[in-house]
Amino acid sequence: MSNDFLYIGCAGWSLGRDYWPEFQAHGTHLQRYASRLAGVEINSSFYRPHRPSTYARWAESVNGPFRFSVKMPKSITHQHHLQECSVLLDTFLAECAALGDRLGCLLIQLPPSLQFDARSAGDFFENLRARYSGYVVLEPRHHSWTQAQSLLVDQHIAQAAVDPGRTGNDDAPSGWPGFRYWRLHGSPKIYYSAYDTGWLERLARKIEAFRNDGVPTWCIFDNTAQGAALGNALYMQRLLRSRFQPGE
Repeated sequence: MSNDFLYIGCAGWSLGRDYWPEFQAHGTHLQRYASRLAGVEINSSFYRPHRPSTYARWAESVNGPFRFSVKMPKSITHQHHLQECSVLLDTFLAECAALGDRLGCLLIQLPPSLQFDARSAGDFFENLRARYSGYVVLEPRHHSWTQAQSLLVDQHIAQAAVDPGRTGNDDAPSGWPGFRYWRLHGSPKIYYSAYDTGWLERLARKIEAFRNDGVPTWCIFDNTAQGAALGNALYMQRLLRSRFQPGE
């Protein structure tokens, strides 16, 4: 796995003052963030739409291999429960398409109450795939989605590895094997707790085990409530850089 296939980052590009020395001194927060990290998750799209011009501006702000993961709106996942949402899906895809080749993947996070239904899930993924052929990752949060593996493989949908886990099969990436995504919310206190160095080193070894297969791999820290995500992401980047590029 080269650095072109490895995207380490945070849910959002907020830069806590304690980490400012790690980044370039000038530019917007996004430009400064992108000077060190290669990927970011846009979570605000879950709560509200963004204009295509906003996505285009973000895309123009970054260089190199930088990519965006864009979270699907809650109107689709939490309100419509993936059903009868073709118009909403068209609108969302038209907006984030303005990222161009900076669009790394779409993230679909489901509500804990949404159980797996093969028909409605199959219809939704077929509708999505009729409109979008890029990478898609799913974070289900009901244990019944363990039954969805064959559907995910058929539709080229990856399932995220998640901490803390919810479904019983989300401690490692699954679903379609052509894309990999770790989504780390903080533990023991979700969204707040920082991961210790030992935990991060163990995860780095898991990621490193895939180093030669060329599959795009993301590692996103969502423990952002008190700024732990940025420190964890920078440490993970240092760990994997030393492993993927010995001597650097």
